[in-house]
Amino acid sequence: MKRIVTLLIAIIVCASCLNKPSTNEKIFYVSILPLRNIVQEIVGNDFEIKVLVPAGASPETFEPSPKQFVDLNSARMIFSVGLIGFEKALLEKVKDNGKIIPLNRGIELIEGDCAHGMASEESGNHSGGHSGETGHAHTHGVDPHIWTSPRSLKIMAENAFEAIRACYPDSVKYQANFEKLIRRITELDDRVQKKIQLSGIEYFIVYHPALTYYARDYGIRQVAIEADGKEPSARRVAEIIRNARKDGVKKIFYQNQFPQSVVEVIARDMQAQYIEIDPLEEQVIDNIDRITDAITEP
Repeated sequence: MKRIVTLLIAIIVCASCLNKPSTNEKIFYVSILPLRNIVQEIVGNDFEIKVLVPAGASPETFEPSPKQFVDLNSARMIFSVGLIGFEKALLEKVKDNGKIIPLNRGIELIEGDCAHGMASEESGNHSGGHSGETGHAHTHGVDPHIWTSPRSLKIMAENAFEAIRACYPDSVKYQANFEKLIRRITELDDRVQKKIQLSGIEYFIVYHPALTYYARDYGIRQVAIEADGKEPSARRVAEIIRNARKDGVKKIFYQNQFPQSVVEVIARDMQAQYIEIDPLEEQVIDNIDRITDAITEP
């Protein structure tokens, strides 16, 4: 009888160990690709950094795999924007909330007033408040695209480093890497500011308003074709075309995660180029440089 009791206790202990997710000290997770670039610039190749939303996919429609659920619970740290809808729903299922690092802390957020995704087309002139008639939002009415502005990106890098330093306080390498990253982002900020000032541009047209923080931080306007996550009305399209012709705007930007059919029609009527951009590209600093050149060059 004693042997049976001992065996039962052993089985219960083993079962509890199997049910408790073990932490893999060598794996970090990030929600979107641009965050991997930030984190990897700090830690180098010391960790495997996995991404929830793969290249080419949209956070708007992303659904995690069962394996990702398991991996998240075993990851050492999880870095998120902290504002995208799927992040909240997914990360609520992580048992240890202390490993989740939202990178939006300290950023002055831009609010919207609908249920899907962005702030208004006039968001270049608004900060921290309601952003007009066409806004829509991911989490509590807040535009999540903070990584598209160098000034917000710098704060995100600081938040990531603080979390990493708390876990690895003796790492001189991470400190040096972080300081190098901050210099790169500061130089990027200077380049973007100078290019926009020299260009004299007042606004740009984009299908999906993913450059809201970028527009606000550099004093220009973002005119979004999409409204409330839906294709625009004929009246809205006519207004955009009329204003663009009047103002001599010759470019329309669209993201490869969204259809380009509407953009093609508008561009044809405007006699303008339609140019693909990808705000979710991993090499975020180089990507902001390319987007800036596309916006500012004649």
